[in-house]
Amino acid sequence: MPEYLRALVVILVLATTVFVFAKAPACAMASTTADFERRRNLWFAITLAAFLAHNFWIYIIVTAVLLLMALPREPNRLAMFFFLLFAVPYSISDEISGMGVIRSFFTINYLRLLALTVLLPAFILLWRQPDSERFGRSLPDKILAGYMILTFVLTLSASTFTHALRSGVFYSFIDIFLPYYVASRSLKNLEGFRDTLMGFVVAALVVSTIGAFEFARHWLLYSSLGDVLGAKLAAGSYLERGEGTLRALASMGHPIPLGYVMAVASGFLVYLRRSVPNAMAWCFGVLLILGLIACLSRGPWLGATVMLLVFVATGPSPGKGLLKLGLLGAIILPVLLMTSFGEKIIDLLPWVGGAADDTVTYRQQLLKISIYVIFQNPFFGAFDFMYSPAMQELKQGQGIIDIVNTYVGVALRSGLIGLSLFLGFFIVVAVGIFKGMKNLDDTNSELYILGQVLFSTLIGILVIIFTVSSVSVIPVIYWSVAGISVAYVRMLASEKTPAQASGPAPAVGFQAATLRNR
Repeated sequence: MPEYLRALVVILVLATTVFVFAKAPACAMASTTADFERRRNLWFAITLAAFLAHNFWIYIIVTAVLLLMALPREPNRLAMFFFLLFAVPYSISDEISGMGVIRSFFTINYLRLLALTVLLPAFILLWRQPDSERFGRSLPDKILAGYMILTFVLTLSASTFTHALRSGVFYSFIDIFLPYYVASRSLKNLEGFRDTLMGFVVAALVVSTIGAFEFARHWLLYSSLGDVLGAKLAAGSYLERGEGTLRALASMGHPIPLGYVMAVASGFLVYLRRSVPNAMAWCFGVLLILGLIACLSRGPWLGATVMLLVFVATGPSPGKGLLKLGLLGAIILPVLLMTSFGEKIIDLLPWVGGAADDTVTYRQQLLKISIYVIFQNPFFGAFDFMYSPAMQELKQGQGIIDIVNTYVGVALRSGLIGLSLFLGFFIVVAVGIFKGMKNLDDTNSELYILGQVLFSTLIGILVIIFTVSSVSVIPVIYWSVAGISVAYVRMLASEKTPAQASGPAPAVGFQAATLRNR
């Protein structure tokens, strides 16, 4: 049996196992059994199309038809988007030909297809609703608009008008605006938040299971998919760290995005655990941690740690919570040091272990040289920064310069003004969450915990992207999380919030949903 068919069988078995155990908790969040089954069946159908089409364009057309046919029955399109987000590797792409008029219209990949078939119709629907706040009225909207306009103007000044329209307008609309707008306008009650975040967690659990399998078996399940489809696979090669230990990728194309997804999903699970039976919540948590370990990526590990610390620090008893974490660490660390696996994990930690010290050194050198290059064009950066003699010193053995820092990449392309807009957007969103949750009287309420989770997750994301460029699903997720956070702040300000907050307890909701779905 060819490798890709064996990989497909393993993926389907692992995904089926996760879906079986996740079905009851997911249906308890808000979605009905029919909603969950439709999303699950779509996930299977898209995966089968990718592995069996044997042609990239057949796979794209079949997937688009499947998504468009399912869309009219979907009550929460953002939840559907998250549920399907990791089904197929993003790194498989091709260009849509310009048919002789121009070289190409744009590059299509799975994420952009998902945005065009799911988020774009959702945007049009939301835009037509009279109760949807118009874009540009809130401060985050204005800052984001400023960042997108600056990106277009700078692209236009450094390239052709056609390229500026493609990169500065179309890609910005698809990759930045749509995830943010749909997330910030479509969620209006706690039920919607639960359904959406659970969709993300279920998708991440599937990816985590696949990643853990790859780590254990030293076999990347999606590595042959590019050849099967006859398209370019921009990432997905075998990477090792330590003594022959494979870094898992799953459908992310690179270990760091995999760890990033696991960290974000772990943050969301902290909120959802109140609506999930304790035993299952612990199982989900352990599985996400296994996926986080399997990527062997220190940036996501650090980000996940920051998420946990921020969550505890913003809780009702921060001192007590931090003391418990300290005691737990004092118990776990000696146990880890007594095992060979624990020694490997400790050896991978930055500034503590000795494994892959070259990556830490490279990041330090990148930051030092980039600061020098940025201040050559401090206000608006330079699109040809890669050709700077100083940047050429960073060229690696593969002949590439890897900008493994999102903030550095933004500053190099759009200067300190662009970086201020980019970072300022997330700061304003984070401050809005913090102020909103602090105005709540009950620090044990579901509303407060949702704010805690969104605030800590956003801070963790800002830490992780300091260690990686905005590739794969990374930007889609941080724009979406920012949009969800804006929706949370807007929900707190609405008149309906008190009624929603005093609804039935989540545990009762789980039991009721279980009975309803039998």
